[in-house]
Amino acid sequence: MSATVVLFIIFFLLLLSTTPISVALGLTAFLYFFYYTTLPLTQTTDTLFNSLNTFTLMAIPFFVFAANIMSYGGISRRLTEAANAAVGRFPGGLALTAVISCMFFAAISGSSPATVVAVGTLLIPAMIRAGYGRNFSTGIVATSGSLGILIPPSIPLIVYGIATESNIGDLFIAGFIPGFLAGALLLGLVIFTAWRRGLRGQEIPLTRAQRIKAFRDAFLGLLLPVFVLGGIYGGVFTPTEAAAMAVLYSLIVSLFVYREMDLKDLGRITVASARMSAMIMFIIANAILFSFVLTSERIPDQITNLFVDLDLSWLTFLLVVNAFLLLVGCFMETSSAILILAPILLPVATQLGINPIHFGIIMVMNLEIGMVTPPLGLNLFVASGISKLSVVQVAKASAPSALVLLAALLIVTYVPDIALALVE
Repeated sequence: MSATVVLFIIFFLLLLSTTPISVALGLTAFLYFFYYTTLPLTQTTDTLFNSLNTFTLMAIPFFVFAANIMSYGGISRRLTEAANAAVGRFPGGLALTAVISCMFFAAISGSSPATVVAVGTLLIPAMIRAGYGRNFSTGIVATSGSLGILIPPSIPLIVYGIATESNIGDLFIAGFIPGFLAGALLLGLVIFTAWRRGLRGQEIPLTRAQRIKAFRDAFLGLLLPVFVLGGIYGGVFTPTEAAAMAVLYSLIVSLFVYREMDLKDLGRITVASARMSAMIMFIIANAILFSFVLTSERIPDQITNLFVDLDLSWLTFLLVVNAFLLLVGCFMETSSAILILAPILLPVATQLGINPIHFGIIMVMNLEIGMVTPPLGLNLFVASGISKLSVVQVAKASAPSALVLLAALLIVTYVPDIALALVE
């Protein structure tokens, strides 16, 4: 039996045994080194260390830290209040607020679970009290929170850029229109549901002065993505430096402007950020180690040749890729899936004339849907903890809005200009 076959059998057996994805990746790679190569085992530790010794990857812990500061420092609450001031008076206003708040927070955090926590903690209980129903309230927030991995800055887009050596700035700008398209379709779903169920807006609408105050209070939070992305495209700083600046900006706003956080809170926030960052980075390190094994076995070349021999059109190829990635998203964490599959699939895509930036957006949109599909959809677990529904109940509640994301995916897949319109 070839090493490739054994490799995948071991990997899938470990996944079926509920072994954490990072351990399954690392252990499979270790066994490959031990049984199928003459390389010293120290090569595994060297590869693990060197995989994280990348300046670009430092953006991830910085964006995680910035997201946590914004959650604790009152920025996320003010963004929610601004969204409520904008649409709360319309039928289904709280649900509309939830979707727009997720889009706002996604644009400054880069993390899908962080978006669900920040918005869901505030709005899921409020929506339940207002009669929206526990299932609908939880499902719309869980799905809208997945926009956090598409609307820039996005951690998965950073990972894709590293895995494929694509320009991260171009990936960020390409994520804007698809992200807002997905958000607009979710808003359409909320409006339709509100009309069908007779959901109303605020019983006591905000006055004009209250709305102006809400927008004024949220202005500094809304300014953050402009500051970050403007700095990147203005050539002032790199994506990693932009992430560090996002932390500095969040600290200044939270400590000295909003004053809802003080220095003694930083210890708790730093520990929480370190834990989340360590989890993400450990997964990435093991995924890169696993990718090294795949490259050693020439699996990317074999798959490229297979698709070339099949003589598929780019339309058919993308249909196959979408179906495959939707399945992968059910079982694999986003960053590890990108690190393993992007180097395998991208050469085929480029052979068929597909733009690497467009392909990156397609991959992330597929895995975005995976955030709300069982058994591994991370947003399901986060939303379950907030709403006290079971994961299966959250998955069922999220199904209609997940289908909306699927519609957005198909539109972006077959109309490349939507992703590439803003890319030079």
